[in-house]
Amino acid sequence: MDTSSPAAIARLILPKVPLLFKTAIWHSLWLSPTSTKWDLKTELIVKMLRSLLNSPHPTPISKQQRHSLRDPGIKGNMWISKTVLLAPEEDDVRELLVKAVDEMREGGEAYAAPEIAPVEAEWTGYRANVDAHRPHLDLSEEQHYERLMTEVTNDVTILYFHGGAFFLMDPATHRVPTSHLAKLTGGRLLSVRYRLAPQHAFPSALLDALIAYLSLLYPPSGSYHTPVSASHIIVSGDSAGGGLCISLVQLLLQINRFISSSQKKITFHGQTVTLPLPLPAGCATQSPWLDMTRSMPSVNLNAQYDYLPPPLTAEKASTFPHCDIWPTTPPRGDLYCDVSMLCHPLVSPLAAKDWSGSCPLLLLYGEEMLADEAKIIATRVTRQGVTVVSEQWEAMPHCFAMIFPDSPMAKRCFADLTSFCKVVIKGVEPETRGLWFEAKTQKETEIEVEGLAVIGDEEVRERMMRAREARDLGIEGEAKVLPKL
Repeated sequence: MDTSSPAAIARLILPKVPLLFKTAIWHSLWLSPTSTKWDLKTELIVKMLRSLLNSPHPTPISKQQRHSLRDPGIKGNMWISKTVLLAPEEDDVRELLVKAVDEMREGGEAYAAPEIAPVEAEWTGYRANVDAHRPHLDLSEEQHYERLMTEVTNDVTILYFHGGAFFLMDPATHRVPTSHLAKLTGGRLLSVRYRLAPQHAFPSALLDALIAYLSLLYPPSGSYHTPVSASHIIVSGDSAGGGLCISLVQLLLQINRFISSSQKKITFHGQTVTLPLPLPAGCATQSPWLDMTRSMPSVNLNAQYDYLPPPLTAEKASTFPHCDIWPTTPPRGDLYCDVSMLCHPLVSPLAAKDWSGSCPLLLLYGEEMLADEAKIIATRVTRQGVTVVSEQWEAMPHCFAMIFPDSPMAKRCFADLTSFCKVVIKGVEPETRGLWFEAKTQKETEIEVEGLAVIGDEEVRERMMRAREARDLGIEGEAKVLPKL
């Protein structure tokens, strides 16, 4: 979607005027199946997004990606300090990741070990007492960071991963919600520009996430920040970014469970890092994407409340218009990874069985197509003794708090995310709880978290495996045998 100019926006919206007019009429006459749950604004926005994302004429992947990466600029109530987290000269971190991926494979999954690379990121903070149009100051990036830190009022440090289905968007697209979160928490965010698919397949983004986390704990020489205690870090994200931060937690658990028993230390930028690695204080997500196969019941049952397109099929993957980044060489059936990897626990955290020892999790989501994924994870980790806060909003679509930022639902969502962050950095475990919020009235009802899962673990696995098999085009994966390290 090109929204770079008024003309581009007009070209986008004008063809949809008949749809919007019909939607308004049906809503006003109470003929829409969602008119009792949504106000007119919500109905128009969701129907518009659904129409754009479900076009019968798909846009080339490269064009979608390019349009999503246009920088809107920096102005108003935000401090932004761009930084580059240097790639360590040692290969220890990459080796840790590859060992973890290998140990969690069941056999036959194909992937290629990624190259280690510098990770771009943006330090984000709230800039008080300026209007929304105040220009970005002409300062060095380090000076911007110093100004940002003068307005930080507590120890909250959020390591943030943006959404965008792993192939769209970056920290620049998320500056408004991340700076808002900085305002509410009084802390700072490090928003990560992880490598995007399809150019960089799994586990490139996860390697970037691990490097970003270690760079907070053990900053290399020349970093703007000083070492950050793991007890002050919350990993957070929305949609695909929410899935990525939960995958990062699972990766840390895997490293600590198995690798640290035989390997006691690694080297990171010349610093000796003792294993096991410390976990963050918490993990806070909005509408996390946890199942890359998208095979849970809510994908169909909740479609009327959502705008997301239906799950990718083998046929659709093969009919994307050819461009300079798709299909890949060699070809594969999924943008993010080889189809054989779709059920790997670090690709789809819904497949991960062992969550013992995890940090507290916060799951915020609507009555959306991905809802069952959050419910199943919440039930599974709670039964393993992990603290979970699950909050679901009736009839709300994917990432509703970011789409309707001024709504009562969004305000409550961000308030509870803020409260979670402030509590966990004090070393206090929040109480495990589940909440259901009714549409329009916002009346809340407590729900037993252990009873959230709509299906059992065995059926979850069967659904995911069947979906993976249906997607398998018989295309050779990137690497049946990993390259030597």
